[in-house]
Amino acid sequence: MNVGINAPSTVLRKILLLLLMGMTVGVQGQVRLGILGGLNSANVLEKNSLPGWDTAVKKYYNSRTGFQLGIIIEVPLGHNLFFQPAITYITKGRKYDKNNDSLTALATDTIYNKEVLNLSYIEVPLNLTYKIPLSRSHPQNKFFVSAGPYVSFFYSGNITYESLTQTPDTYSSVSNPVTVGKGQDTYKTLDIGVNAKAGFELGKVMLNGYYSRGLTSFYNAPYPGTFHHQVFGLSAGVWLSSTEAPPPPRKKDTDKDGVPDDEDQCPLIPGTPKYHGCPVPDTDHDGIDNEHDSCPTIPGVARYNGCPVPDTDHDGIDDEHDSCRTVPGLARYNGCPIPDRDGDGVNDEEDQCPDSAGPVENHGCPLPKVIPPAATDSVNYIAHNILFNVASDQLTDSSFTALDRLAVILQGHHDWLLTIEGHTDNVGIPARNLLLSQKRANAVKAYLVKKGVAGDRLTAAGLGQEHPLASNKTVGGRAINRRVELRLSLNK
Repeated sequence: MNVGINAPSTVLRKILLLLLMGMTVGVQGQVRLGILGGLNSANVLEKNSLPGWDTAVKKYYNSRTGFQLGIIIEVPLGHNLFFQPAITYITKGRKYDKNNDSLTALATDTIYNKEVLNLSYIEVPLNLTYKIPLSRSHPQNKFFVSAGPYVSFFYSGNITYESLTQTPDTYSSVSNPVTVGKGQDTYKTLDIGVNAKAGFELGKVMLNGYYSRGLTSFYNAPYPGTFHHQVFGLSAGVWLSSTEAPPPPRKKDTDKDGVPDDEDQCPLIPGTPKYHGCPVPDTDHDGIDNEHDSCPTIPGVARYNGCPVPDTDHDGIDDEHDSCRTVPGLARYNGCPIPDRDGDGVNDEEDQCPDSAGPVENHGCPLPKVIPPAATDSVNYIAHNILFNVASDQLTDSSFTALDRLAVILQGHHDWLLTIEGHTDNVGIPARNLLLSQKRANAVKAYLVKKGVAGDRLTAAGLGQEHPLASNKTVGGRAINRRVELRLSLNK
C-alpha cells in the first residue's frame, strides 16, 4: 500500500510551526523567506552479504533523475553566519537496467529487465551557512557554503517493472506501490542524514550544487543489508524578502505624482516626470492624452486609441458593427463572410448538411461510413488463428498474438463493434456444446477487455453445433466446425 506521513506527523507539524513562526518575524530581525527548487541524481548505497551480488547484480543499478521544491528561511546568527532551515518535497530512489545478450535472452526468454524505485519525501534540512562577499563594491554578491543534518518523512513510493520477452515478443510494464512499516520488504517512515551545498548568492538569487547522504537505513529488506540514500543535485532559489535598509525619506510632493515640488512645474496637478510634473498634453482635445492617442491630431474615441471608428477590411461595415473586422463580409452576416459551420469548404448557403462535414461533390454532406474489406479480411484471418485446448474454453498460447493484433485494430477504430460467435462440432451433448461455445466466446471477449477494448463494444454469443461449415461425419469437417467467428459492424 502507498502510505504517506503517519507516525512522524506530530514532529513534522512542530517543524512546520517553527518555520511558519520564522516567517512572521519582522524586518528588524532580518529574517528572510525564500523558495528553492532544482534537479538531482538520486541513488541508493546498498551493502549486503548475498553471494555474488556485488559482481552479478550491483553493476546494473544506477541513479535516477529527480527534483526538489520547497521553501527556505534564513536567520542571522553572527558575522556572515546564518541558520537556514527549510522544508522541501524531494524525489529519491534508483534504477535497475539489465539488457541480456543473445545467449542469455534465449535461455531466459527475456531480452531485458528494468526496475525503477520511485520514492518521495518531505525533507527538513537544518543547515548552518557561511557567506563570503565577492567584492566590496557589490557586497550583495556572495559565495556560500552550507551543511547540516536533515530529517526526511516518507510521502509516497512505487516500483515500476518493465520487461521484454522473446517468445512471444511481449512488452510488459507494472507499477506497484511500496509498503511502509516495520516488517520485511517495507520502507521506513523516517530517514535521517546529512547534506551540504555550495554556491553563489547574487542579490536575491541563489545558485548552488548540493549533496546529501542518509545515515539511517531506509528499507527493511528480506535479507541482511543496509540501504542509504545518496543525492547529487543543482538548485536555484529566490529570496522573497530583503534585509536591505529602507530608502531615505522622499522629498515633499504635494500632488503625489512622484515629482518633488522643487522640480514640479505643476505642483498642484498630478503629472509625469517626462512633462516636468505636468499632465500629458492632449493636442486634439478628444480626452485621450498624446501618449495613448494613436491619432494625436485627429479627434477619436478611447476604444480605438484616440482614432476615429475604423473600417479595417473596407467592406462598408465599420469595426463597431463588424464581427469579422479583418475579413470582408456581408451585412446580413454582421460583416463576416457566409459561414461554414462544419468547416468542410462548402458555405452554409450551399451546404445541404451545414452541421456535418462532407465533400463538395456530396453537397457538403458526409459520405456513409463503411468498414474496409481489408479490415474484414484481417479479422477473418485472426479468427482462424484463435484456438482452444480440447474440450476447454482455455485459449492456447498461440492464440494470444492474433488476439493482440485484434485488440490493436479495435483500439484504432472506436466506432467499430465486434460480435464474437463460438461454434462446436456435433460430438457430445448439444446443451454442453452450446455452453462450451458460449464460454469460448466469453474467453475471447475477456481477453480483449483486458487489452483495453471497451466491453460495451463486444458481444459474445455461443451458437453451439447449429451452424456447421462442413460435414460433421469426417474428422476434418468437425475440426472446421470447431471455430470462433468474428463479425465487425459500425456503431450507429
